[in-house]
Amino acid sequence: MSELNVFAQILLFLEKGGPVLNAIMVITFLMWMLIVERFIYFRSYHQNIVNTALAKWKNRNDRKSWHAKKIRLQLISDVRESATIGLTLIATLVALCPMFGLLGTVTGMVEVFDVMAITGSSNPRAMAGGVSKATIPTMSGMVAALSGLYFSFQLARKAQTEVLSLADKLELDN
Repeated sequence: MSELNVFAQILLFLEKGGPVLNAIMVITFLMWMLIVERFIYFRSYHQNIVNTALAKWKNRNDRKSWHAKKIRLQLISDVRESATIGLTLIATLVALCPMFGLLGTVTGMVEVFDVMAITGSSNPRAMAGGVSKATIPTMSGMVAALSGLYFSFQLARKAQTEVLSLADKLELDN
């Protein structure tokens, strides 16, 4: 029964935050799906791609010519591309969270001003709905952005480290 209570509390929170909070929730879920996918990629698949690139390089007889250098750059580029897929989208979603929070602030304050205009007074009870629709999305957008920011930078650093490590392993003959 407590699971239903938690679900009811989440629905109440979303209702108090207004429609912008739903958008922040969708953005946050998408951001975290991409973050988890990247961690799974690095944990399970990345090493196979690196090993394939190393095997292609080691099977080459020529590691000295201009053509060999270009093949080496292509192998590094392929690994970089697979390591950084989605990182720009994650960073964009992290940046969108506070922007949608600010949108929620604006829409909530518009609601407060509408109540003031309709009632002709500044009755705190009448304005409470608009105030919550102004503050909850702002807080949620900032929390979502902060939660994704750390992992976004960590993933970008991991991708860069892995690519540089591969570049060091693909030695050129002198």
